[in-house]
Amino acid sequence: MTPQKLFYILISIIIVKFLFDAFIDYLNAKHFNDAIPPELEGIYNEEEYLKSQAYKKANYKFSVVTSIISIVATLLFFIFEGFAFVDYIARSFSDNTIVITLIFFGIIIFASDILSLPFSYYATFVIEEKFGFNKTSKKTFVLDKIKGWLMMIFVGGGVLALITWFYQLTTSNFWLYAWALMTVITIFMNLFYSKLIVPLFNKQTPLESGELKNEIENFARKIGFKLENVFVIDGSKRSTKANAYFSGFGKQKRITLYDTLINDLETDEIVAVLAHEVGHYKKKHIIYNLLASILLTGFTFYILSLLVGNLSLSMALGVETASFHIGLIAFGVLYSPISEITSLFMNVLSRKFEYEADDYAKENFDGNGLISALKKLSKNSLSNLTPHPLYVKIHYSHPTLLQRFLNLKK
Repeated sequence: MTPQKLFYILISIIIVKFLFDAFIDYLNAKHFNDAIPPELEGIYNEEEYLKSQAYKKANYKFSVVTSIISIVATLLFFIFEGFAFVDYIARSFSDNTIVITLIFFGIIIFASDILSLPFSYYATFVIEEKFGFNKTSKKTFVLDKIKGWLMMIFVGGGVLALITWFYQLTTSNFWLYAWALMTVITIFMNLFYSKLIVPLFNKQTPLESGELKNEIENFARKIGFKLENVFVIDGSKRSTKANAYFSGFGKQKRITLYDTLINDLETDEIVAVLAHEVGHYKKKHIIYNLLASILLTGFTFYILSLLVGNLSLSMALGVETASFHIGLIAFGVLYSPISEITSLFMNVLSRKFEYEADDYAKENFDGNGLISALKKLSKNSLSNLTPHPLYVKIHYSHPTLLQRFLNLKK
């Protein structure tokens, strides 16, 4: 296939994906004014529901503007050979392939992040602020960005350098070494993310003694679950929205509760949420998700190994030499339709796991307590109670509140 045809294919994929996403978002937005399902009546009063609709509309309008700007900038960068220009800059610094790759992606990622900074600021300090969610100070916003950049440089740069080195050494078989590397990193992050990464951004403290801790310990004893690590994270540092999550496995397992969750819910509701998280562990969802992620990563690297060294891919982006970093860019676009499909299946699996964790909480603690908790959390985050079914299938990793309510009431 000629480089010119490949170029048109790349552009077509970008445009079709944009149009498809815009259509799905539009379908979803048409349901913003739907009446609340009878099963969920009472979550909002009329004023609160109007506020939730205004929040959804504000985010939708903002996403339309940002996505149009993004697609225009992307197409212009492709059409005017922006990647070739950045490649020229990177090669002017060094002849070393690893150094060239790091400089190339460093320029692309850093420039993209700088350009998206005003939009991120607006989302946080205008939209989230207007609807009473934002608790992020400007100092925290800046520090988060700097810490993110540092992690990108040292962790992301280190991983990219190793993968590029594997490609130099083995060419067609580099995907096996890259897969092995990412498998080790994925397992390590699953085990130690809460210990090593979270503290860089948030403060975590063990749950204090009191009624909540006693109820959690009683529940753990009832189900024969050894639960020593229950932590509270200062989520209120950035937002009023609440959350809880389970991480790690074996001796490294821990449950993390947002301080906002503790403030918003009653004790039995919090334990019900915790029971749901324990359900993920008991049903081995952590392991299944880990294995699925590892297998998907291996598949992705294998497909990458078939395409990345193709000279036509580099020439399609205006670079006359077959380059690993240019091949990665072209591959990222070509692979995006496959990525959409795999994401669809991963969301199906995730929603199935959520139902199973809900069932576990109902069978081993209290289904009504979990329903009450989910309703409060949805209300406090102004969640969309009437999403379009197709939007749910494509984008939701969790069932809708109505679906979870009906499942818990079975």
